[in-house]
Amino acid sequence: MTTTPQQQKPPASLFLYLAYRDATAALGWLGTAFGFEITMSAPDDKGGVAHAELRVGDASIIVFSDDDGCERPPRRGFTIGFGAYLCLAEQTDVDQIHARAVAAGAVSVWQPESTEWGNYRCRVVDPEGYEWTFGTHRPGEPTGDWSDDDA
Repeated sequence: MTTTPQQQKPPASLFLYLAYRDATAALGWLGTAFGFEITMSAPDDKGGVAHAELRVGDASIIVFSDDDGCERPPRRGFTIGFGAYLCLAEQTDVDQIHARAVAAGAVSVWQPESTEWGNYRCRVVDPEGYEWTFGTHRPGEPTGDWSDDDA
């Protein structure tokens, strides 16, 4: 009898879930602006979205209709205090996603730029107020010493 090893599951995975006032429109917008593809979608009994899953590369998010009127926090400086970060392979990918998002109606917070820790990033806010940052740095991977030795 031949046995095959079971596929090793990662010890943890993180997924983002977002409630949209117009989730149906958001599904299309997220595809146009960021390249997400819908992998599954279930309607609710009000004509909205009970649960939808979207994927781009190895990143997945969950979207559903905001029937409860969830509040979006106000922006303070460059952030609302939380948001999604999507790691992209190349600087040109960051440039392209920023251009597509702005063309689709996102508000640019940061134009594509380099950081002192070696990231190339941009930040936009989608039509419902969610903050999205795209960059080339993969969190959790070493980037070298960028601390200020003069401090």
